[in-house]
Amino acid sequence: MKRVVLDTNVLLVSISKKTAYYAIWEAFLNGEYELCVTTDILDEYAEKFYEKFRPEVGDNVMRVLEDSPDIVQINKYYFWNLITVDPDDNKFVDCAIAANAHFICTEDRHFHILKTLPHPIVPVISADDFVEMLTGMRPEKKA
Repeated sequence: MKRVVLDTNVLLVSISKKTAYYAIWEAFLNGEYELCVTTDILDEYAEKFYEKFRPEVGDNVMRVLEDSPDIVQINKYYFWNLITVDPDDNKFVDCAIAANAHFICTEDRHFHILKTLPHPIVPVISADDFVEMLTGMRPEKKA
């Protein structure tokens, strides 16, 4: 089973059935991949969900995440500090490395620096790429 780290921006756009990225959330709910998280990632998820959605939506999503057998809670023991432009993004990189994740899924351009580093290798894919990996089709954007 694939181990994945989802940047907050991807998780936020994937939970609504009305988005082109719902396949990401649906695949998680169906146990098609393991979502690797740390406490600080879960804290950021919660903060953004309560900021962007009604409290009951935030409660439901966080409950699903906390109760899922496909969540892998990672403890970090080393901080790589590979992203200098936005150091807050390093929590996702450090999680991916510690979890030996297959990739980070993000729409954040700050992660592009990882493609230029020889070590550690941390693959980064877009939400479009992940949907295509899951469904075999590129997501259709709604106008």
